[in-house]
Amino acid sequence: MNSSELQRICNWLIGGAWSSLEPAEMIADFCERLVAAGLPLWRFGIFIRTLHPEIFGRNFIWRQGGEVEIGSVDFEILETPEFARSPLRIVFEQGVEVRGRASDPDSKRFPFLDDMRAEGATDYIAVPVPFLDGSIHATSWITQHPDGFSDDDIAAIRSIIAPLARVSEIISLRRTAEMLLDTYVGNRAGARILGGQIRRGHTDTMQAVIWLSDLRGFTALSDRLPAETVVAILNHYFDCQVTAIRGHGGEVLKFMGDGLLAVFPIDEYVGDAAHVCARVLEAARESRASVEQLAFPVGDVVERFRFGVALHIGNILYGNIGGGNRLDFTCIGPAVNLAARLEKITGRLGRTVVASEGFANVCHHNWHELGEFPIAGFSKAQRVYGLAEETHAMAG
Repeated sequence: MNSSELQRICNWLIGGAWSSLEPAEMIADFCERLVAAGLPLWRFGIFIRTLHPEIFGRNFIWRQGGEVEIGSVDFEILETPEFARSPLRIVFEQGVEVRGRASDPDSKRFPFLDDMRAEGATDYIAVPVPFLDGSIHATSWITQHPDGFSDDDIAAIRSIIAPLARVSEIISLRRTAEMLLDTYVGNRAGARILGGQIRRGHTDTMQAVIWLSDLRGFTALSDRLPAETVVAILNHYFDCQVTAIRGHGGEVLKFMGDGLLAVFPIDEYVGDAAHVCARVLEAARESRASVEQLAFPVGDVVERFRFGVALHIGNILYGNIGGGNRLDFTCIGPAVNLAARLEKITGRLGRTVVASEGFANVCHHNWHELGEFPIAGFSKAQRVYGLAEETHAMAG
């Protein structure tokens, strides 16, 4: 292998692989440079563990003459027979290299290598990729060269790991930050925070539909059930809403005990308020159906649930609010306050969905007027609307 070309590749990685904009593009460029420098590489994989509540890791697989394949695996893979007999398990758990030559009988213990040999692979090596935080990630290198990897090839692979680890860690940290922000504050807020909107008081005015909901009878539920059971119920209950909210263009901003605050932004220039409101109403119906179907067994009893959601449309302040060095990215304003007051009315009226007059006027639907109600903090009583279909259900 050409040592000067290898050094150029190392320098390119140390410089941040600047010629590649996306991780997959960087992997393809990296492998093609190595092949051009004389490494008989046929297949390359890099496996990065992630800090995510559901995803164990991501993988990028390059094959000579093909596109880079990107995948992810959840934590269930750790319990599978395939992972138990994978050379990567040894790399992750012990932080050591694993070699698998086609001529080595010991490599038969790895079923994956049998599959690779069937495709013409002659040699395999998995090499740990240590990050600065002490976590171990992995690469795999496969050749179809009749003689396998030479000693010089293996030395070249080992020499490239450190610069590859540094640029991979930078990319991984950026992606981890994006995923954690998406998980804890929402994708819209996360993008703004990463974009530099981090100063206290930095807010924007935005027109949006506001969604505020809570679980009926939560206080009594919390009093009679163990805390662990209540947490499990809440997670299932929130699943019933979050999937529908995100599926219809909304963003969940906050969980407050059994309460949920979400917004559905309406674009200032091209947004169609009626279309957004229609999607919000569909999300409310889907959530209602999911909560009605939710059954949680506790001992000999099967718990069933109901919830209420208030829908309102208006302008909100959206941004950083807090004290000292503890900030929250959320929304405030009279429109949010009104939605919070309307949400309390759902329980008084035994309704699942309650809409403000503003929402009902924009969302063309067969609404049933529920009357005017005095709202604490507001000078005028507010006219409130419910779904006609719920009126019929209550009458029956």
